[in-house]
Amino acid sequence: MNSIDTVILEVADLPAATRFYTTVLGPDSPHLHLRASDNATTGFRGFALSLVVSQPGNVDALVDAALGAGATALKTASKSLWGYGGVVQAPDGTILKIATAAKKDTGPVTRDFNEFVLLLGVEDVKASKQFYADRGLSVGKSFGSKYVEFASAPGRVKLALYKRRGLAKDVGVSNEGTGSHRLVLSGAAGPCRDLDAFTWEASADAPLTATA
Repeated sequence: MNSIDTVILEVADLPAATRFYTTVLGPDSPHLHLRASDNATTGFRGFALSLVVSQPGNVDALVDAALGAGATALKTASKSLWGYGGVVQAPDGTILKIATAAKKDTGPVTRDFNEFVLLLGVEDVKASKQFYADRGLSVGKSFGSKYVEFASAPGRVKLALYKRRGLAKDVGVSNEGTGSHRLVLSGAAGPCRDLDAFTWEASADAPLTATA
């Protein structure tokens, strides 16, 4: 079963981005790698990172840490029919959705998260689903042309596909955006470039580190 090993964010200010993500995720996150880039980008970059946690208190703790490190609130953490969550935007422009299906706390509050999910906004969910299935990713959940979630091994990054417009609405931003995604995926499915110009590299298994 192929999956994403590492999400590589391309950032304009590498030292600042390193400080932000180590503050929020900790210094030893295996899911994220940072790379310096000055590729032009404006508006919505077509993706979001989702941290799935065990209880509402953990959502608040992560949101507060992100805001304290310089993030901007896009959606204030609140209750909904599906649980509790909020959305912030990191100083480098990356959108972070932090959520839980639980309605109340059942243990000590921490900044731990259970799943690290990459949400890609694509133009054609069915076509992108087939693209990734052809490259060895196994479909875990599928809801027609609206949402697809691929299975992932424990500790790996989970990949999910939304309609681009639907993802933008879900995280509270305009659908408009141009230029680079400033995102590279590392995993066994690479090297390749998908239907929406998201780029994969061969697996590097890199932890959260910075590359100039």
